[in-house]
Amino acid sequence: MTTDRQDHEPRNHVHTHHDHPGGVVGFVRSLVAAHSHDGTDHVDTALESSAKGIRAVKVSLVALLATAVAQVAVVLVTGSVALMADTIHNFSDALTSVPLWIAFVVGRRAATKRFTYGYRRAEDLAGLFIVGMIAFSAALAGWESINRLLDPRPITNLGLVMAAGMIGFVGNELVAVYRIRVGREIGSAALVADGLHARTDGFTSLAVVAGAIGVALGFPQADPIVGLLITVAIVWILKDAARSVFSRLMDAVDPALADDIDRRARAIGGVEGVDGVRVRWIGHRLEASLHATVDRDVSVAHGHAIAEDVRRELLRRVRGLDDVLVHIDPCRHAGADPHAAIPPERPGDGGGAPQEDRR
Repeated sequence: MTTDRQDHEPRNHVHTHHDHPGGVVGFVRSLVAAHSHDGTDHVDTALESSAKGIRAVKVSLVALLATAVAQVAVVLVTGSVALMADTIHNFSDALTSVPLWIAFVVGRRAATKRFTYGYRRAEDLAGLFIVGMIAFSAALAGWESINRLLDPRPITNLGLVMAAGMIGFVGNELVAVYRIRVGREIGSAALVADGLHARTDGFTSLAVVAGAIGVALGFPQADPIVGLLITVAIVWILKDAARSVFSRLMDAVDPALADDIDRRARAIGGVEGVDGVRVRWIGHRLEASLHATVDRDVSVAHGHAIAEDVRRELLRRVRGLDDVLVHIDPCRHAGADPHAAIPPERPGDGGGAPQEDRR
């Protein structure tokens, strides 16, 4: 007896958890919006999460471009290579918002017979572009810093350099706070990672200030040296970003998530055992499947009801979970082999004639 998905529900019915989102946005929303467990809220919540992601990308794009443009004007006046490296990084960080924006839009398209899981993987593919942009910014900043060490040039208007560095720090930190907050609310690892990226960019902007102070104290090499340090920081970010993106593409999840699903499924009445728990991210949403063992003497309808209890509990309690596939295995007691209880041949097949051995 196998119970997969609730047959009387539409296939495009999107599921999500019913816990209130965290952070300031979630708190305010909990004050003004009634909490509902109506089935139609699943679709609304999924679409709303994508809309919030798009809005976060738009806002951060504008903010980072404004920050980078302000820094460009100072670079042209002062000739600071450290500030130039930081400005390049800020521009690349702003550009990473574009593929994320596209991915959030594409990911909202409905599944088709060709793309049966929908288009939410576009968000993961956008992560590859982000990794590429980070690598490019590291190479360019490193090249310019080494070139300036070999061919020193004077830096003027150190006060402007320090002011531009502070502008970069403030702009990046505001973007980081916003991206991380929205990313955690909607469950987007890409958006959270981009927010952490922006936060690190803010600290590299403070390093520009340190380089300007070094030049002011009579150490002109401080500026390109800080540029190299910023390059090292970008490479470090690249390592973490690449690991996160490729882990997502390889369907990696936190082991604690699978343990939580296992524990919640076992707690449902009628479930005697759980195994084969699988979870994966598709974009910023989760899908899961598992095998639940029940008494083999229960009716098909009862087994289906148990599967639905498991499914509903997981959709309610696991944050970001869109869909659950529950396979029911019959067994007289927990711990026994469920498939050993299934007759090797189904009665009535072929009118009672001996079945052909297809092994």
